Amino acid sequence: MALFPAFADAAEPGEPPTGSSEGSRKELDWLSNPSFSTEDALLLHQRTTEVANLVPEKSPLIRTTSRSDLSGESDTDESLKQSSKKRKKKKKKHHHYKKTKKKTKGDSSSSSESDLDTKHNQDKATGSGRSHEKEAAANLDKKTSNLTSERFVWLDDIQTSTAETFRIDKKPDPANWAYKSLYRGDIARYKRRGESCLGIDARKQCIIWDSSSSKKKQLQRHPERYFTKTNVKMLNTDGIPVCSKNSPSDATAFIPVFHIETDDRSDTTEVNPLGIYDPSTTVWLQGKGCKSADLEPVNTQQAIQEPGINVNSILMTKVEEHNRKVRENPRDIDAWMEFVSFQDELMRGPSPYASKGEHEVRRKSLKLILEKKLAILERAIESNPSNVDLKLARLKLCAEFWEPPALLKEWQKLIFLHPNNPELWKKYLLFCQSQFTTFSVSKINSLYGKCLTTLAAVQDGSMVSHPLLPGTEEAMLAIFIQQCHFLRQAGHSEKAVSLFQALIDFTFFKPDSVKDLPTRGQVEFFEPFWDSGEPRIGEKGARGWKAWMHQQEKGGWVTLKSDDDDDEEDLDEDEEIKDKTLPKWHIWLDIEYSREARHWLPWRPDKTKKETEEDCEDPERQVLFDDLGPSLIRLSNPNLQHQLLYSFLQFLGVPCTSKLFPSNLYIAMDENSIFDSVLSDEKPLTSVGLPLSGFNSIGHMDTMRRRRHHIGHYKEGEEFIQNVFHALYLLFPGKEKSNLSFFWLQYEISKVVQCLQVKKKKKLKAQGKKSKRLAKNLLKAPDNRNHLSLWKLYAYLEWLLGNINDARKVFDTALSTAGTGGLKSPQLCSLTLLYAQLEVELLESTEGAVMSRAVHILTKLAESGPYVPYSGQVLSVNVLKARKTYEHALQDYLSKVPIPDQNQISDADQLVNLVGCYALFQYLTVGIDAAVSVYAQASEKLKASGPQKCKNDGENFDIQNFPTALEAVTLLHTNLLRFHMKISVYPLNPLREALTEALKRYPSNQSLWRSYIHIQRKSHSASKARRFFDGVTRSTNSLEPWLFAIQAEQMRKKLIENVQRADVGEIHSTLPETGLTNRIIALFEHAVQTENGTHCPLLWRMYLNFLASLGKKEQSKGLFYKALQNCPWAKVLYMDAVEYFPDHLQETLDLMTEKELRVRIPMEELDLLLEV
Repeated sequence: MALFPAFADAAEPGEPPTGSSEGSRKELDWLSNPSFSTEDALLLHQRTTEVANLVPEKSPLIRTTSRSDLSGESDTDESLKQSSKKRKKKKKKHHHYKKTKKKTKGDSSSSSESDLDTKHNQDKATGSGRSHEKEAAANLDKKTSNLTSERFVWLDDIQTSTAETFRIDKKPDPANWAYKSLYRGDIARYKRRGESCLGIDARKQCIIWDSSSSKKKQLQRHPERYFTKTNVKMLNTDGIPVCSKNSPSDATAFIPVFHIETDDRSDTTEVNPLGIYDPSTTVWLQGKGCKSADLEPVNTQQAIQEPGINVNSILMTKVEEHNRKVRENPRDIDAWMEFVSFQDELMRGPSPYASKGEHEVRRKSLKLILEKKLAILERAIESNPSNVDLKLARLKLCAEFWEPPALLKEWQKLIFLHPNNPELWKKYLLFCQSQFTTFSVSKINSLYGKCLTTLAAVQDGSMVSHPLLPGTEEAMLAIFIQQCHFLRQAGHSEKAVSLFQALIDFTFFKPDSVKDLPTRGQVEFFEPFWDSGEPRIGEKGARGWKAWMHQQEKGGWVTLKSDDDDDEEDLDEDEEIKDKTLPKWHIWLDIEYSREARHWLPWRPDKTKKETEEDCEDPERQVLFDDLGPSLIRLSNPNLQHQLLYSFLQFLGVPCTSKLFPSNLYIAMDENSIFDSVLSDEKPLTSVGLPLSGFNSIGHMDTMRRRRHHIGHYKEGEEFIQNVFHALYLLFPGKEKSNLSFFWLQYEISKVVQCLQVKKKKKLKAQGKKSKRLAKNLLKAPDNRNHLSLWKLYAYLEWLLGNINDARKVFDTALSTAGTGGLKSPQLCSLTLLYAQLEVELLESTEGAVMSRAVHILTKLAESGPYVPYSGQVLSVNVLKARKTYEHALQDYLSKVPIPDQNQISDADQLVNLVGCYALFQYLTVGIDAAVSVYAQASEKLKASGPQKCKNDGENFDIQNFPTALEAVTLLHTNLLRFHMKISVYPLNPLREALTEALKRYPSNQSLWRSYIHIQRKSHSASKARRFFDGVTRSTNSLEPWLFAIQAEQMRKKLIENVQRADVGEIHSTLPETGLTNRIIALFEHAVQTENGTHCPLLWRMYLNFLASLGKKEQSKGLFYKALQNCPWAKVLYMDAVEYFPDHLQETLDLMTEKELRVRIPMEELDLLLEV
């Protein structure tokens, strides 16, 4: 048969050529196929049909892959070959079955079979062709077969020895040349574990497994991120310690592994000969049941480590425990509160009530948590109908999803039920004050009056239905001061000053005839005095209510004409506008600020000039008695009376040792002066820390960018403060009078320090003359001549003005006249400490400091003898004696048991001054380490004596006006370390550790925070500081950590921008910091959500200023309205908005007018002034 029909005449191979020449046959030889046989084709067809009819027998066969020589004759007989052919058919049938099965499985079963892929993959047609060829060749006769029928021999059919079973096929397979690889059907299937291969040298050889199916599988399986449902669920569940319940409670350095010995080891050797099975597996292999008693620790651990079952059981146990507590003791308020707070934990974890097969599908929304909490609180209120804390917690929850009118009604019901609770009144006032939709200044001011009137009735006993609660009088004063700051922030400065004037007259100048009357009766007698036109406190010729009453009984005053011909410092309206070319909004801000600074005193008609009330150009400057009468209260505690005076002085800008009450501390904070390090960088030892920074004093209200225009007050304001001090001098004799002089001189020094800050030499010279004149006049008074605190301030004033020699003369004079009190005199120790600190700050290094003037001063203090001025040398013997004296004195003070009496404050001050003097002495004579050890010794003793917390009770009210001894010692310690780092090389870590430890204990100390951010701004890594800020903000409710954390990040951002914008060529930034803007915004967002930060005007002003500095105008405008929702009373926010959004000037002024904030220059008046 010819291969091609067109050449059928060609001779078949093996046939003799007929009728053709030799040459023609050779030409057509390429058309014949010598390897093709007709018999083979017929036989192949016959065998194929037989295979289709055969039923395969399922008998396990063992196959050997030995090959026999294709050309040689087989050693086995014919029956063996026939048998092998039949079995080959069966094997072939199995092979087809497996291929079909594999195709149905698809790519998902790729892990069950792994084949080596070749570089040249063969297609399906070629593979199927080769397989059919081999199947046909397996069925050929032994004489004609050249294929694989003799390659496979079955061991069951072999009768010879097994040594002859395996053959070596030495003839190559041509298919391997064509396809470059073995046929995949000839390779055994296997499963690969891992990516390595046995027998290769890992250092020189490697195998790359290239499997397309595994790649597809890897692409399909994406790694799960932390925010997926399963991972969030796992993260929200609390971690369970891997330990047994029977393990000891103390923490060990490692996780113990429990080894459980079985009862009989002989039984387990058969099933566990190598000892590799755990006990439960060994018991299972033996066919026995698991012993629960023996395996209790293991089962316990397994239960602990199964999160699905165990977490649910823990949560359900907690729920049952809380329910049991409130069921057994429904009067336990703390149990109810804990149950409410537990709902947050419960909603974070998986639901304990979901069935095993049911997945968590509920939405853990905020509303669901709030409704559950609300239901619990309503149950609690049913059991405790008179408890205020539960009702407050309920109102706080209702604020999330109730409308303001409904919430206001609930508050009014609560106040009606508990009118004698001052804490409830404070929260109610803050709630009404921060409701933008219903806010107006007149409403809130009348609400303050109603509150104080109600509490005064409770105090008098006229409200019989409700008893007087402890601490009511102190809370009334706190609410009164909060009202004054509210009016100041709203721009109504005249009303705030009048309130203070009225209450001081009402408290200190009360006639004896009305003292027994109730408060409202006293107010009725006070009203004629207020409306009579008599001078009030702070005004010239003020004599007080008591003197006026006596004179009225005698027939009234004889009015004398005033001989005061001083020109008033009033500006004409034309002079208020200095430059008409400026933008309109800029002119409005200038005039508004100017009038705020000059017109904060209430206007009263001057009878000597025959003025009447109609002569007042601005009616808002007049204060009627109806605005302040309801707010007058009766203060009987002397400490509270002094607190009222100090608060008034602080309100006027006089730095006192007074602090505001915690309830209104952050509401009144509206100025960013808390970040001003007053000379602390140049002079860290004697840095002036103002007691109440962060609050605008009266008459100072400007935007964040402009800051303060002037120092102190204008002439009229300074005269008012002077008159206040003169009036108060008449009230107090002796020590209290000297304290007032101390505050007055401190006020003058604060103005000098401000002049030094702004570096105005002309202003500094003029202010210095005034302050020195005042100091000399105060020291001439008989009561003040031996007052060392005044001498100290006068010498410090001279030192600040640069007159160092004059200051030393003042110090030496004061020490010479002080006597021989030595270390037992607190004032002498304080004076000596300041003198020595000022002298040390003049040193450029510690070399030769033993012979310095500071060592002489400290040595003379320890000698307790008459002071001798410095002559240029210090004897070593005196230094040794002084060291022993200091050491014994410190031990005596530290060994004292603290006694809570009135002398405790002076003892604490004395201890602080003694520690400061001893540490400074050791620093100059021995070194910094000796000084640090002194501070460490004192701090340990003070910590061991118990936490010194400031309480607000009426009994120890004066304690809160002074920092604790430990706080003051820590401040001295850190200041000394800062000074030493300035003049010499010293590691930063000791100072950082001291500051962090102190700030954890006193997180609201602004001086310590200023020092901390000062040292951190030099560090390239901010991670430590950020972790510390985060830790402190989580552990305290104080707002200072948030404010200073934001300030530190802003300083860092400013530093990086300065480096990047510096015009010095190519810059390789050493501070690769990114995302600072987003970090600062995130800090602001977290801070304004805190309880104290929500209603703090300063925080909102800083946030608004930061966004405006980034140029984000739309976001800034949105933030401005958000700030008004929380602080609608803060006029400074509106003034900031005028500067940031000048196009919306009219809109902002309309809003201020609508909310009744004080607008001193309306737009109509400004237009008239610009037209002139």
